[in-house]
Amino acid sequence: MPKRRTFLLGGAGVVTAGLVGAGVGIEQGVLPGRPFLQARLGLDGEDGVVPNVEPGLVETGSFVSEARGGVESGWSIIRPPGVAPTAVVVALHALGADQTWLTSPEIGIDRYLAAHVQEGGTPFALVAADGGTSYWHPRPSGEDASRMLTDELLPNVVAERGFDTSRFGLIGWSMGGYGALRLGGLLGPERVSAVVACSPALWANPGDASASGFADAAEYEHYSVFDSQADLAGIPVRVDIGTGDPFYRDVQDYVDGFPKDAHVTSTFEAGGHTSGYWRRMLPAQLDFLGKHV
Repeated sequence: MPKRRTFLLGGAGVVTAGLVGAGVGIEQGVLPGRPFLQARLGLDGEDGVVPNVEPGLVETGSFVSEARGGVESGWSIIRPPGVAPTAVVVALHALGADQTWLTSPEIGIDRYLAAHVQEGGTPFALVAADGGTSYWHPRPSGEDASRMLTDELLPNVVAERGFDTSRFGLIGWSMGGYGALRLGGLLGPERVSAVVACSPALWANPGDASASGFADAAEYEHYSVFDSQADLAGIPVRVDIGTGDPFYRDVQDYVDGFPKDAHVTSTFEAGGHTSGYWRRMLPAQLDFLGKHV
């Protein structure tokens, strides 16, 4: 496992407030310092602005998820206007959010998808479901939000509506960015056409991992994507993170760990762990997915 770079300005701590917009949750376990000052100094760049276009149809519903322990789980299918795509991209939400967050003003991905298609991008549908706070991996309780996606959402909801679920793309933010990288590596190129991880919540030191999704360091280390980059061989991967993000240094280490011949695109530009940065990155990310799904 790579050595974690230090980015404190002094002292020590164990909790950070990684706010991702009103009501979107806190990432625990990363240390404050440089990211806080960068934000206070206005060095995180411009926020993305949701396109002023009409979105396509957003279909919603819910089902009782056996994989999540009998929890009622909401879902949504987001279509671009004017076309009927068969390809899908599964979207994994951030900690503290749910699938409705994608189409809220915080993200507005339905309008970004409409603008993507209007500008000539390859059309596809986005599908999402509630993943709770499980970090999209099996938990000691038996809950497994990743299995909910592959064994319940895709075959029982998405495929029944005429979409091709034999192969799909993945996009995720923060907790969902980690989940997209893990699920992509687990399923491989036979099932996954492309992966986009935006501000993925990654810790090089298992002891720093979020208590929301990992009972202890051993659980995180068991499901860590560090040292598993080769599992994504054959899958185009895009990783974006802002230089003012608390996860920036560990994500740099993660990206550095890909094999030299890996199909990886990465960006490290001004930005924080915020919905404004995530909106700014969406046009390029949707274009990347459109080229590979």
